[in-house]
Amino acid sequence: MSDTDTLNKDIIEALQHIYDPEIPLNIYDLGLIYKIDIDKEKNVRIEMTLTSPNCPVADSMPAEVGEKVKSVKGVRSALVELVWDPPFTKDMMSEEARLLLGIF
Repeated sequence: MSDTDTLNKDIIEALQHIYDPEIPLNIYDLGLIYKIDIDKEKNVRIEMTLTSPNCPVADSMPAEVGEKVKSVKGVRSALVELVWDPPFTKDMMSEEARLLLGIF
């Protein structure tokens, strides 16, 4: 496993400790993280969405994600971009998340 693969795994693990305030699931398994890019200098760029543009944490969630990612050992910097395309759907959830919520 390369350093980038290990760092990506560590970032995902960190993201799994951030929970959506309205749904009792972490944002990674919920499918809110669309992309994790890590460059050669270990700068991380994350594309994420929210379950709704009217989400009450629209202002704070991206900052929380950025802080959590920056706290991962080996990450030099983190930039989080909130995107709305493609729109979030239940199909983006992990199988585990859908089972926990009873969505099939």
